[in-house]
Amino acid sequence: MKKFLTTLMAGMLTVGAAVSLGACDKNTIYVDTNAFFAPFEYYVGDEIKGVDVDIMNKVGEKLGKKVKFENTDFDVIIDNVASGKKYDCGAAGITITEERADKVDFSNPYYTSVQYVIYKEGNTSFEAKTATDGTPCVYWSDLMNLKIGVQRDTTGHLYADGEIDGGELDGTTGSCIPYDTAQLAVDAIGANHIDVVVVDELPAQYICNANDKYVCKALYYDADTATEEEYAICVTKGNTELLNAINEVLAELGEEGINALVSQHLGLN
Repeated sequence: MKKFLTTLMAGMLTVGAAVSLGACDKNTIYVDTNAFFAPFEYYVGDEIKGVDVDIMNKVGEKLGKKVKFENTDFDVIIDNVASGKKYDCGAAGITITEERADKVDFSNPYYTSVQYVIYKEGNTSFEAKTATDGTPCVYWSDLMNLKIGVQRDTTGHLYADGEIDGGELDGTTGSCIPYDTAQLAVDAIGANHIDVVVVDELPAQYICNANDKYVCKALYYDADTATEEEYAICVTKGNTELLNAINEVLAELGEEGINALVSQHLGLN
């Protein structure tokens, strides 16, 4: 299971031949998201903010169009965008996978993340480990026989299911329990319904920074192998104008620009 996410290199993603139906209003880019994945998207009052919102607003400026974000469940975003009936693209810290790439076209990757484990402060059951690069971490083997909470249909969900069924946790009494959001999963730790939560790095850090009852560490297979993935923005197959504009904005921002947006929305600057 270590290699179940296929790496798709930037610039090598094939654009499909289908023509996007798109939304009726051609002067607006309709973006499907799940606004419970800070710092990439989150609510401030009734308004959706975040890294992906800033990126897509720059795309809108480039194309001379308005941008409208709408919140849906994460597990329907890919199919919503693939249909092309209402949404032109999806931006929600979406990891590139082969299965998803069969349905939609992905932009070039713009952020590399790793999975993190969230658990209660003071939990001494995890042996202190350090990866070769010096990162404090938890190994998958440390999660044997535990109840693992995840956000439904995210990469953490895919990883946990995969490791329980034929992977590092195969044959143990552990279980994977999905929740609608990462925060609901963390709340379940507090209620003693589960032991840990597996979720992407930045949402994990965001949750733990806001609540000192919890801590988080990177999730590794061994000292040299992190659970790594790449985020991209997905578009309806055939919408080359939008895809090209997204890639241009990502190139203009570069790694430094993306990291600056991440820091801004984490409240670090």
